[in-house]
Amino acid sequence: MKLSQFKFNLAKEQVALYPHSFTRVFENEDGTKGSFQVTRRDECRLMVLHKRSGQIDMFKKDADGNPIEGEYLDFRNILDYFDKGDTFIFNDTKVFPARLYGTKEKTDAKIEVFLLRELNQEMRLWDVLVEPARKIRIGNKLFFDETGSMVAEVIDNTTSRGRTLRFLYDCDHEEFKRELFALGEAPLPRYVIDNRTEPHATPDDLVDFQTVFAKKEGAVTAPATGLHFSRELMKRMEIRGIHDAYLTLHCGLGNFNSIEVEDLTKHKMDSEQMVIDAEACAKVNQAKREGHHVLAVGVSVVKATETAVGTDGMLKEYDGWTNKFIFPPYDFHLADSMVANFYHPYSTLLMTTAAFGGYDAVMECYNLASENGYMFGCYGDALLIVDD
Repeated sequence: MKLSQFKFNLAKEQVALYPHSFTRVFENEDGTKGSFQVTRRDECRLMVLHKRSGQIDMFKKDADGNPIEGEYLDFRNILDYFDKGDTFIFNDTKVFPARLYGTKEKTDAKIEVFLLRELNQEMRLWDVLVEPARKIRIGNKLFFDETGSMVAEVIDNTTSRGRTLRFLYDCDHEEFKRELFALGEAPLPRYVIDNRTEPHATPDDLVDFQTVFAKKEGAVTAPATGLHFSRELMKRMEIRGIHDAYLTLHCGLGNFNSIEVEDLTKHKMDSEQMVIDAEACAKVNQAKREGHHVLAVGVSVVKATETAVGTDGMLKEYDGWTNKFIFPPYDFHLADSMVANFYHPYSTLLMTTAAFGGYDAVMECYNLASENGYMFGCYGDALLIVDD
């Protein structure tokens, strides 16, 4: 397919800059009124695409099964489409506070440093991106706190914006990581942070931009669809007998890189580290053998499972890297259902969703979402694709 086929008009006000929330109004004893914001990660809107029939659900239904115009499905309704024995696959990667701000030695120029991954624990080597890159050369030193105790030296250029830093901090590794991460902030996508009134992520973002089941540190962006699952929703899953399985794919910035070729077969994705253990394989494969549904929660899970699925359609253990890029047409071999956020035009995340649900059907869902005020992006609303 062609890049231009994934163009659509997205209003700026439909890009979610914060998690789903609503205003609660209260009245004081003296009659005055006040209000406060309540965040509910599991109450965003949910649209449902039935892949085989092409039916699209947007609204809740009355006792006779008729849609109630204006009463949109919310994310909690996802459980209504699954039964006891079905299995949801989650990505349990944990986001670390990867965005730091420092100053350049001598000039005091302000520099943004985005941590990508640790290369060597003993030598304190990190692969990073810097902005503005033109000011940062090999041999430069960067300072990250007022006391000057957290200092890094640039020892290599890797890409146009990429650098290798050696942190000059004499302590044990765990203390170093604590001190380094204490200086960082949640690595919100640029389309979020650049359009907020405040120029930095807040302490609340460290909670909001993390799934409730995050466990294994290594991601520099959240597996966004997983953000909609609250602890209450996870408990309701358990009560209904819906199983959970966990894999790890450390989400990188490659999902946000611009595609610079019209022919999608020529686009190369950055590699991301992933691990699928025996326990996850056992749960997923049992569900498949027993004829239950398997839901992939997010594009990262689809990418991981399609990397590790065997020729027999069963999930295999995996410990390595993947640069798999899924776009239409593509034959899926593991999950029969998928849920993903609504994403931006030209996004690789949209392309994978379109491959799963069918290009025409998914783009129709996107048109409906645009027309009906759904929110897009990592904090946006969600599209569930089921196999019926």
